[in-house]
Amino acid sequence: MPPGISIGVVGGGAAAVCLIDALARTEGDPGSLTVFEPSPHLWRGRAYQVDSETLRVNATPDDMSVRAGDLGHFERWLETRDRVTGVASGVDRISGARFAPRPQYGEYLEESAYAALGELRRRGWRVDIIGEAVTSAARLPNQVLLRTGPGQSRAFDYVVLSVGGDSPKDVYGLGGTPGFVGDPYPVAGALDDIGENEHVAVIGSGLTAVDIVLSLAARGHQGPVSLLSRRGVLPGVRQRPVHFALRHVTPERIRTTARDRSELAVEDVAAVLRAEFRDAGADLDAVVEEIIRVDLEDPVDRLRRQIEEVDSPQMGMRILQRAVPEAGPDVWPLLREEDKVQILRAHYRTIMSLCCPMPPSSASVLLELVQAGQLEMFSGLLDIVPGEEGGFDVLAADGTEFRADRVISAVNASEGRIPTGALSLVTSLVEARAVARHPHGGLHLARATSRLTSNGRPDPRLYGLGNIAAGALFFTFGIPSLVDRSQDIVHAILEHSSTVEAVRQEATAVAA
Repeated sequence: MPPGISIGVVGGGAAAVCLIDALARTEGDPGSLTVFEPSPHLWRGRAYQVDSETLRVNATPDDMSVRAGDLGHFERWLETRDRVTGVASGVDRISGARFAPRPQYGEYLEESAYAALGELRRRGWRVDIIGEAVTSAARLPNQVLLRTGPGQSRAFDYVVLSVGGDSPKDVYGLGGTPGFVGDPYPVAGALDDIGENEHVAVIGSGLTAVDIVLSLAARGHQGPVSLLSRRGVLPGVRQRPVHFALRHVTPERIRTTARDRSELAVEDVAAVLRAEFRDAGADLDAVVEEIIRVDLEDPVDRLRRQIEEVDSPQMGMRILQRAVPEAGPDVWPLLREEDKVQILRAHYRTIMSLCCPMPPSSASVLLELVQAGQLEMFSGLLDIVPGEEGGFDVLAADGTEFRADRVISAVNASEGRIPTGALSLVTSLVEARAVARHPHGGLHLARATSRLTSNGRPDPRLYGLGNIAAGALFFTFGIPSLVDRSQDIVHAILEHSSTVEAVRQEATAVAA
């Protein structure tokens, strides 16, 4: 790497940690790294901030390592922590797998970030952390200018946008209404003033909704809890981990399949999947049936059945949960547009519910609450309005009406929606035609390099990491995906900077 190269990173969450760790493990001359993060949750992001230990990551340690090529990095960190504290927290009582508390994972992110920054400084890098939001940007001939306020700007050779996701949507316009919680995190504060006998309605049925229910239960809440959503689809239940490697649904195989054609059809991908399932002795039809029956099966029956299948020897769901995050980013850009539209409209949330499952013990607590009559799940939610005498009136499609004392939003922002805090920055780049919005969300970027594109031309100075790539890629938010994309970005920056330096040296020699 040529001396003096400068990199600006917009966003200081988990994605930035993966990027910085990848950068710290490369060789080359020192440069400068500047990270912009205005929130108080530096390195942790919204998901892993200091909060209740009830909240758990939904993946085992080998899927949570920020270090490329080292799946045991987080697990060793946990083992060290266990020796110090004398407690191994997060061990699932049903499967025996470990799902660490999310605040603990936030500690791991912090320590990993500072260790990587320390390594960069040791090698002579200048590192700056700016606690301000980037409000706009401009593309200069050979740099990108980032502005943080009136008269405040810095120019960088390379810029990576890792702005994270947005806060929950206020679907029913309840913001400001007494008793409404628009953002449940941190739950340690958001749930503090809820009376133990109050009826709590939770909008949503995904992982955030599960967090809220488990947190209420852990606090000894005695009142009824209602999960309200349009479809009533809970996250799937993670089966007991089984170590295996994909043989067919791999980035290399996908690229080979697509080598002689401009795009892939769903049938092409299905053929590769069938080969994977055949070699593993797994039943692909059973997985297809699981996807189809999501909207047909009663959510409680589905929850009970999936808990019973935690120890299933069948590998089908495990293959799906490995294949989607690992090969999804490679498959998605190659698919026909009509297939992408169909998947997003008909199957996206179902696939996400199955590929981002909850720990079995979390599912067990939900079922126990249902059986005790404390937790109910309602699908076909039509409306929620403030009651005339306080509280909220809830109306479901089947005619069910009831009054809730509190309403908590667990509705995740639309995938790929530009976060409110980054909207002015992205808008400035779009208006300057430096980047382009993707019709399925986020920004256009090149799969192989994560370079942001405009009019189909990848920009070697601008990169996107994380949710901002939604639309262009599939499954952008998991740690393994962030690690892979971080490697791509660092490699692309190194390659481009080396090329630029070689051209400069050649020009200097000619001039001499």
